[in-house]
Amino acid sequence: MIFLIGIVLCRSFLLYFASCFVLALLPVYQEYKIWKPNSLPSLSYYGMLKVYGMNVVWTTGCLLGSVLLLPKLIFTGTVEKEAHEIVERTMAHVCIAWFVGPVVVKNAEKLPPPNPGAPAPIYICNHASQIDVAAIYNINRRFKWIAKSSVRLLPGVGQIMTLSKHVWIDRRRKKSAGTSNSVSNLYEKSNQAIQSGCPMFFFPQGTRRMSERLKFKDGALNVALQNKAALIPLSIEIPRDAWNRVYPFTTQKFDSFDPIIITVHDAIEVKGNEDKDELRKRCTDTIYSVLPEINAENKKDK
Repeated sequence: MIFLIGIVLCRSFLLYFASCFVLALLPVYQEYKIWKPNSLPSLSYYGMLKVYGMNVVWTTGCLLGSVLLLPKLIFTGTVEKEAHEIVERTMAHVCIAWFVGPVVVKNAEKLPPPNPGAPAPIYICNHASQIDVAAIYNINRRFKWIAKSSVRLLPGVGQIMTLSKHVWIDRRRKKSAGTSNSVSNLYEKSNQAIQSGCPMFFFPQGTRRMSERLKFKDGALNVALQNKAALIPLSIEIPRDAWNRVYPFTTQKFDSFDPIIITVHDAIEVKGNEDKDELRKRCTDTIYSVLPEINAENKKDK
Protein backbone atom coordinates (compact mmCIF):
# COMPACT_ATOMS: atom_id res chain seq x y z
CA MET A 1 0.00 0.00 0.00
CA ILE A 2 2.77 2.44 0.95
CA PHE A 3 4.62 1.47 -2.24
CA LEU A 4 1.55 2.29 -4.36
CA ILE A 5 1.10 5.63 -2.59
CA GLY A 6 4.75 6.41 -3.30
CA ILE A 7 4.29 5.65 -6.99
CA VAL A 8 1.21 7.87 -7.18
CA LEU A 9 3.03 10.73 -5.44
CA CYS A 10 6.06 10.41 -7.72
CA ARG A 11 3.90 10.40 -10.83
CA SER A 12 1.93 13.37 -9.57
CA PHE A 13 5.11 15.31 -8.91
CA LEU A 14 6.50 14.46 -12.36
CA LEU A 15 3.25 15.59 -13.98
CA TYR A 16 3.32 18.82 -11.98
CA PHE A 17 6.98 19.30 -12.91
CA ALA A 18 6.11 18.80 -16.58
CA SER A 19 3.50 21.56 -16.34
CA CYS A 20 6.39 24.03 -15.97
CA PHE A 21 7.24 23.42 -19.62
CA VAL A 22 3.65 24.06 -20.75
CA LEU A 23 2.82 27.10 -18.61
CA ALA A 24 6.11 28.78 -19.64
CA LEU A 25 4.39 29.53 -22.97
CA LEU A 26 2.10 32.13 -21.34
CA PRO A 27 4.89 34.62 -20.43
CA VAL A 28 6.11 34.37 -24.05
CA TYR A 29 2.79 35.75 -25.25
CA GLN A 30 2.81 38.42 -22.53
CA GLU A 31 6.30 39.61 -23.52
CA TYR A 32 5.30 39.54 -27.20
CA LYS A 33 2.49 42.02 -26.44
CA ILE A 34 4.82 44.26 -24.40
CA TRP A 35 7.29 44.57 -27.29
CA LYS A 36 4.60 44.90 -29.97
CA PRO A 37 4.18 48.75 -30.08
CA ASN A 38 5.75 50.57 -33.04
CA SER A 39 8.20 52.39 -30.78
CA LEU A 40 9.87 49.09 -29.79
CA PRO A 41 11.65 46.28 -31.64
CA SER A 42 9.34 43.29 -32.08
CA LEU A 43 10.21 40.14 -30.20
CA SER A 44 11.99 37.80 -32.63
CA TYR A 45 11.52 34.02 -32.67
CA TYR A 46 14.91 33.72 -31.02
CA GLY A 47 13.80 36.24 -28.38
CA MET A 48 10.63 34.22 -27.77
CA LEU A 49 12.75 31.09 -27.30
CA LYS A 50 14.85 32.91 -24.67
CA VAL A 51 11.72 34.08 -22.82
CA TYR A 52 10.45 30.51 -22.82
CA GLY A 53 13.79 29.11 -21.64
CA MET A 54 14.07 31.67 -18.85
CA ASN A 55 10.62 30.79 -17.54
CA VAL A 56 11.27 27.06 -17.66
CA VAL A 57 14.48 27.52 -15.66
CA TRP A 58 12.79 29.92 -13.23
CA THR A 59 9.79 27.68 -12.48
CA THR A 60 11.63 24.35 -12.35
CA GLY A 61 14.41 25.82 -10.20
CA CYS A 62 11.93 27.33 -7.75
CA LEU A 63 9.97 24.06 -7.62
CA LEU A 64 13.06 22.03 -6.82
CA GLY A 65 14.15 24.66 -4.30
CA SER A 66 10.76 24.44 -2.58
CA VAL A 67 11.10 20.66 -2.30
CA LEU A 68 14.60 20.95 -0.82
CA LEU A 69 13.32 23.36 1.83
CA LEU A 70 10.58 20.98 3.01
CA PRO A 71 12.67 19.22 5.71
CA LYS A 72 13.56 22.55 7.37
CA LEU A 73 9.97 23.72 7.03
CA ILE A 74 8.72 20.57 8.78
CA PHE A 75 11.19 20.85 11.66
CA THR A 76 11.25 24.64 12.18
CA GLY A 77 7.90 25.81 10.78
CA THR A 78 9.36 28.53 8.55
CA VAL A 79 11.81 28.92 5.67
CA GLU A 80 10.90 32.50 4.79
CA LYS A 81 14.46 33.81 4.72
CA GLU A 82 15.92 30.81 2.89
CA ALA A 83 13.16 30.82 0.28
CA HIS A 84 13.79 34.45 -0.61
CA GLU A 85 17.51 34.96 -0.06
CA ILE A 86 18.70 31.58 -1.36
CA VAL A 87 16.18 30.09 -3.79
CA GLU A 88 14.55 33.20 -5.29
CA ARG A 89 17.73 35.24 -5.44
CA THR A 90 19.82 32.41 -6.87
CA MET A 91 17.29 31.58 -9.58
CA ALA A 92 16.95 35.27 -10.49
CA HIS A 93 20.72 35.64 -10.88
CA VAL A 94 20.91 32.44 -12.94
CA CYS A 95 18.06 33.44 -15.26
CA ILE A 96 19.45 36.91 -15.95
CA ALA A 97 23.00 35.61 -16.47
CA TRP A 98 21.90 32.78 -18.77
CA PHE A 99 19.31 34.53 -20.90
CA VAL A 100 19.64 38.33 -20.75
CA GLY A 101 23.10 39.63 -19.86
CA PRO A 102 24.92 41.80 -17.31
CA VAL A 103 23.26 43.96 -14.68
CA VAL A 104 24.78 47.18 -13.32
CA VAL A 105 23.54 48.74 -10.08
CA LYS A 106 24.33 52.45 -10.00
CA ASN A 107 24.54 54.32 -6.68
CA ALA A 108 24.37 51.05 -4.72
CA GLU A 109 25.69 52.96 -1.71
CA LYS A 110 22.27 54.65 -1.47
CA LEU A 111 20.56 51.34 -0.71
CA PRO A 112 19.39 50.88 2.88
CA PRO A 113 21.35 48.37 4.98
CA PRO A 114 20.37 44.68 4.76
CA ASN A 115 18.68 44.96 8.17
CA PRO A 116 17.10 48.43 8.10
CA GLY A 117 15.00 48.12 11.25
CA ALA A 118 11.45 49.39 11.69
CA PRO A 119 9.81 51.02 9.93
CA ALA A 120 11.51 49.34 6.99
CA PRO A 121 11.65 51.28 3.68
CA ILE A 122 9.53 50.70 0.59
CA TYR A 123 11.16 50.08 -2.76
CA ILE A 124 9.31 51.49 -5.77
CA CYS A 125 10.31 50.94 -9.37
CA ASN A 126 9.11 51.27 -12.96
CA HIS A 127 7.86 48.03 -14.53
CA ALA A 128 8.49 47.39 -18.22
CA SER A 129 9.13 43.68 -18.73
CA GLN A 130 9.42 40.33 -17.02
CA ILE A 131 13.15 41.05 -16.98
CA ASP A 132 12.54 43.57 -14.17
CA VAL A 133 11.40 40.88 -11.74
CA ALA A 134 14.61 38.88 -12.08
CA ALA A 135 17.01 41.82 -12.46
CA ILE A 136 15.87 43.56 -9.27
CA TYR A 137 17.33 40.76 -7.12
CA ASN A 138 20.74 42.22 -7.99
CA ILE A 139 20.23 44.84 -5.28
CA ASN A 140 20.77 41.89 -2.90
CA ARG A 141 18.27 43.05 -0.32
CA ARG A 142 15.41 41.27 1.45
CA PHE A 143 11.91 42.43 0.51
CA LYS A 144 8.36 41.24 -0.05
CA TRP A 145 6.50 41.47 -3.33
CA ILE A 146 2.88 42.38 -3.99
CA ALA A 147 1.64 39.66 -6.34
CA LYS A 148 -1.63 38.60 -7.98
CA SER A 149 -3.24 35.68 -6.16
CA SER A 150 -3.33 33.75 -9.44
CA VAL A 151 0.49 33.47 -9.27
CA ARG A 152 0.02 30.93 -6.46
CA LEU A 153 -1.15 28.46 -9.08
CA LEU A 154 2.09 28.62 -11.06
CA PRO A 155 4.34 25.61 -10.44
CA GLY A 156 7.49 26.47 -8.54
CA VAL A 157 6.87 30.20 -8.42
CA GLY A 158 3.66 29.85 -6.40
CA GLN A 159 5.28 27.53 -3.87
CA ILE A 160 8.44 29.56 -3.32
CA MET A 161 6.53 32.85 -3.02
CA THR A 162 4.21 31.27 -0.48
CA LEU A 163 7.20 30.03 1.52
CA SER A 164 8.72 33.54 1.33
CA LYS A 165 5.41 34.95 2.61
CA HIS A 166 4.95 37.55 -0.10
CA VAL A 167 1.68 39.51 -0.12
CA TRP A 168 -1.18 38.38 -2.35
CA ILE A 169 -3.92 40.51 -3.88
CA ASP A 170 -6.95 39.41 -5.89
CA ARG A 171 -7.50 42.04 -8.61
CA ARG A 172 -10.85 40.56 -9.67
CA ARG A 173 -12.34 41.15 -6.24
CA LYS A 174 -11.13 44.72 -6.25
CA LYS A 175 -12.78 45.43 -9.57
CA SER A 176 -16.08 43.80 -8.65
CA ALA A 177 -16.45 44.91 -5.06
CA GLY A 178 -14.60 48.19 -4.73
CA THR A 179 -12.57 48.13 -1.52
CA SER A 180 -12.29 44.40 -0.84
CA ASN A 181 -10.84 42.08 1.76
CA SER A 182 -7.99 41.51 -0.67
CA VAL A 183 -7.00 45.20 -0.62
CA SER A 184 -7.33 45.27 3.16
CA ASN A 185 -5.04 42.25 3.29
CA LEU A 186 -2.51 44.11 1.13
CA TYR A 187 -2.28 46.97 3.60
CA GLU A 188 -2.40 44.75 6.68
CA LYS A 189 0.37 42.42 5.51
CA SER A 190 2.47 45.29 4.14
CA ASN A 191 2.21 47.19 7.42
CA GLN A 192 3.17 44.08 9.38
CA ALA A 193 6.23 43.50 7.20
CA ILE A 194 7.42 47.10 7.45
CA GLN A 195 6.94 47.25 11.21
CA SER A 196 8.84 43.97 11.58
CA GLY A 197 11.80 45.41 9.65
CA CYS A 198 11.21 43.76 6.24
CA PRO A 199 10.97 46.17 3.27
CA MET A 200 8.14 45.98 0.75
CA PHE A 201 8.59 46.20 -3.02
CA PHE A 202 6.02 47.84 -5.27
CA PHE A 203 5.75 48.34 -9.01
CA PRO A 204 3.40 51.34 -8.63
CA GLN A 205 2.43 51.30 -12.31
CA GLY A 206 0.42 48.19 -11.46
CA THR A 207 1.24 46.47 -14.75
CA ARG A 208 4.08 46.07 -17.24
CA ARG A 209 4.37 48.70 -19.93
CA MET A 210 7.43 49.42 -22.07
CA SER A 211 5.99 51.93 -24.52
CA GLU A 212 4.20 54.36 -22.18
CA ARG A 213 4.47 55.86 -18.74
CA LEU A 214 1.50 55.00 -16.57
CA LYS A 215 0.29 56.95 -13.57
CA PHE A 216 1.53 55.50 -10.30
CA LYS A 217 -1.20 53.91 -8.20
CA ASP A 218 -1.84 54.61 -4.53
CA GLY A 219 -0.72 51.36 -2.87
CA ALA A 220 2.92 52.14 -2.10
CA LEU A 221 2.11 55.74 -1.19
CA ASN A 222 -0.63 54.71 1.25
CA VAL A 223 1.63 52.19 2.96
CA ALA A 224 4.44 54.75 3.21
CA LEU A 225 2.15 57.41 4.68
CA GLN A 226 0.56 55.00 7.16
CA ASN A 227 3.93 53.76 8.44
CA LYS A 228 6.02 56.91 7.94
CA ALA A 229 8.33 54.66 5.92
CA ALA A 230 10.93 56.01 3.51
CA LEU A 231 10.44 55.41 -0.21
CA ILE A 232 13.46 54.14 -2.16
CA PRO A 233 12.97 54.96 -5.87
CA LEU A 234 14.67 52.62 -8.34
CA SER A 235 14.85 52.97 -12.12
CA ILE A 236 15.36 49.97 -14.39
CA GLU A 237 16.53 50.58 -17.96
CA ILE A 238 16.36 47.54 -20.23
CA PRO A 239 18.37 47.48 -23.48
CA ARG A 240 16.10 47.35 -26.51
CA ASP A 241 17.91 44.28 -27.78
CA ALA A 242 17.73 42.47 -24.43
CA TRP A 243 15.80 39.50 -25.81
CA ASN A 244 16.74 39.58 -29.50
CA ARG A 245 20.54 39.82 -29.25
CA VAL A 246 22.60 36.67 -29.87
CA TYR A 247 23.57 36.39 -26.20
CA PRO A 248 24.47 33.92 -24.71
CA PHE A 249 25.46 31.91 -27.81
CA THR A 250 28.37 34.11 -28.83
CA THR A 251 32.11 34.50 -28.29
CA GLN A 252 31.53 38.13 -27.32
CA LYS A 253 32.57 38.89 -23.73
CA PHE A 254 29.81 38.99 -21.11
CA ASP A 255 30.59 42.55 -19.97
CA SER A 256 30.65 43.87 -23.54
CA PHE A 257 26.86 43.64 -23.88
CA ASP A 258 24.72 46.64 -22.98
CA PRO A 259 23.69 45.98 -19.38
CA ILE A 260 20.40 46.27 -17.61
CA ILE A 261 20.90 49.39 -15.51
CA ILE A 262 19.34 49.73 -12.07
CA THR A 263 19.71 53.25 -10.69
CA VAL A 264 19.22 53.75 -6.96
CA HIS A 265 17.96 57.25 -6.10
CA ASP A 266 18.09 59.19 -2.86
CA ALA A 267 15.56 58.00 -0.29
CA ILE A 268 12.37 60.05 -0.04
CA GLU A 269 11.62 60.50 3.65
CA VAL A 270 7.94 60.32 4.56
CA LYS A 271 6.57 61.93 7.73
CA GLY A 272 2.96 60.90 7.19
CA ASN A 273 1.44 64.32 6.52
CA GLU A 274 2.56 64.78 2.89
CA ASP A 275 0.10 65.47 0.09
CA LYS A 276 -0.32 62.19 -1.77
CA ASP A 277 -0.44 63.70 -5.24
CA GLU A 278 2.71 65.74 -4.62
CA LEU A 279 4.44 62.64 -3.25
CA ARG A 280 3.32 60.68 -6.31
CA LYS A 281 4.70 63.34 -8.65
CA ARG A 282 8.02 63.41 -6.84
CA CYS A 283 8.34 59.62 -7.05
CA THR A 284 7.32 59.54 -10.71
CA ASP A 285 9.68 62.35 -11.72
CA THR A 286 12.57 60.77 -9.84
CA ILE A 287 12.16 57.30 -11.34
CA TYR A 288 11.68 58.51 -14.92
CA SER A 289 14.40 61.16 -14.71
CA VAL A 290 17.13 58.75 -15.86
CA LEU A 291 15.07 56.70 -18.32
CA PRO A 292 15.05 57.43 -22.08
CA GLU A 293 11.99 58.98 -23.64
CA ILE A 294 9.92 56.62 -25.78
CA ASN A 295 8.34 58.21 -28.81
CA ALA A 296 5.25 56.27 -29.80
CA GLU A 297 5.58 57.60 -33.35
CA ASN A 298 9.00 56.07 -33.91
CA LYS A 299 9.24 53.15 -36.29
CA LYS A 300 10.31 49.76 -35.01
CA ASP A 301 14.02 49.06 -34.71
CA LYS A 302 14.70 45.95 -36.72
